[in-house]
Amino acid sequence: MTKTAMASVRGCAVFLLVMAATVSGSLPARAELKGLSENEMSNVGGAGIGFVLENFKFSHGTDKPDASSNQARIFRIGGIRSTDGREVDITVNHLYISGAGSDYGENLSPVNLGRLVNPWSIDIVDGNTIGVANKAVLEFAAPGMVAASQGYDCMNGSAVAGSGACSSRPASADYIGERPDIGLQMNVAVGEDRSANINVHAKTAVFDGSFLRLWGDNERRQMVGQFRLNFYSPELSINACSQDGSSCGSRILMTDFALQLAIGNQFQPVFFDVDGAGNFLVDVASIRPPAAGEIAANGLRNSSNTESWDFYEAYYTNPEYRSDLNIGNFSVGTRDFGSARVQGMLIQHLNIRTRDLAQ
Repeated sequence: MTKTAMASVRGCAVFLLVMAATVSGSLPARAELKGLSENEMSNVGGAGIGFVLENFKFSHGTDKPDASSNQARIFRIGGIRSTDGREVDITVNHLYISGAGSDYGENLSPVNLGRLVNPWSIDIVDGNTIGVANKAVLEFAAPGMVAASQGYDCMNGSAVAGSGACSSRPASADYIGERPDIGLQMNVAVGEDRSANINVHAKTAVFDGSFLRLWGDNERRQMVGQFRLNFYSPELSINACSQDGSSCGSRILMTDFALQLAIGNQFQPVFFDVDGAGNFLVDVASIRPPAAGEIAANGLRNSSNTESWDFYEAYYTNPEYRSDLNIGNFSVGTRDFGSARVQGMLIQHLNIRTRDLAQ
């Protein structure tokens, strides 16, 4: 990364800090910070940080020199080489978070991220409550889903209370809403060859119900976790343009885009590791196969080992372990391909390993 990255942030942050404490008697309490064992941490409850950003607006640069500093306001990732030894440069020219109606980042306005009754949060969760026995789990979470009778439709920009399960409210004539427009423009250079700008834009995006949970595995001595991404947008678009923006290719447009992606669960967590060469590893191990005779040939519970049968039943039937993708309409330029759906996808094994491009 270079020092040329600059950002313009306007907003007011409201932070809620809730800390659990136990005080005996009526005398003033005196205490010192003390390290907690893993067993002690697993018993911690009611501790965490919630945060809300009100009237928030973020815009990070363009690839044009700033008049005052004569520096391009960009975010650059370097230190990568191609297989033939050429420098690889990844440049983010523009990144924005705005209120609704930003016209792909051209007209930025404020937006709220979270609200006091349902903020973004960092928390320590008792693993016993989420199926991770005797562990303290660190959780980073977006605003949670709510009962459909209290929430808002996740996609409809004119949704009213009682229309869906999302907590984040859409913008209205007298309220700026909690659903940001977000976008990114980037390109990649290999040596002297620089690609066209890749543009990704999402209108009134909602992330309610998303979370990342992390804990330690004693047997493998690794950090493990569980990841869920809920992403809803009435319009998600991708296109490529020349570096000066004078010409652009066909736009890939996906309307009513809804993704519920689940990676890892209590039976099959995702493992994070780094190998001896410094490459990052992400691994979701295969679920263990049943031993001979555990599951009867007829597949019935009363003919099988009931504990094993219940294990596989819980694994294969829990909708929280499955991923869905729904696209209301998919088009490329003037070509319309209609709707698309991937439903009930279960990740039974996943292995991602980074490689050094210089090798």
